[in-house]
Amino acid sequence: MLACWVISVSPGAGAIASMSSGLNYGFRHGYWNAIGLQLALLVQIAIVAAGAGVLFATTPWAFLIVKWFGVAYLLYLAYLQWAAPAQSIEIQNELTRKSAGKLVMYGFLVNMSNPKAIVFLLAVLPQFLDLSKPQWTQYAIMALTMISIDLIVMAGYTGLAAKVLRLLRSPKQQKVMNRTFAALFAGAAFLLSLVHQ
Repeated sequence: MLACWVISVSPGAGAIASMSSGLNYGFRHGYWNAIGLQLALLVQIAIVAAGAGVLFATTPWAFLIVKWFGVAYLLYLAYLQWAAPAQSIEIQNELTRKSAGKLVMYGFLVNMSNPKAIVFLLAVLPQFLDLSKPQWTQYAIMALTMISIDLIVMAGYTGLAAKVLRLLRSPKQQKVMNRTFAALFAGAAFLLSLVHQ
């Protein structure tokens, strides 16, 4: 459980996506992004549990494909954030904001495009296994623990960013915030590009 808290609280692309969603859509709508993050985490844990995570740890081309897809996607998010129009900031209305489904997909792609997450889970989760007991049950307990904690942490990131809405009044302030998040996404892409097997 302690490991889960450390993993979730440490800033990464998921945290940046949660803050961006909270800032742009408020907590209640922006939190759909966190659901997408957790769906991707569930898929990643299933991949590790099935042993397919070894493929990413041992096969250079598979790792590189996913890695560079992740870099490209984060740079795309950086571009979208940078190019976002500046306007007097309010929580976006139903006509202009992303649907819940799009936010779920956004969160899912952010987490799934990170091969580092799968390799990291592959390195961490097996250390907590009791090999004398059924592994799928243990992986299910680990998944439930990780997802529960990550939902709490991402609620914090989303809610914190949503509170910032009250402090941002002018288009100029919003432009600075958009450019800040764009730089964070680009930074995450740069860091991911440095990851090796």
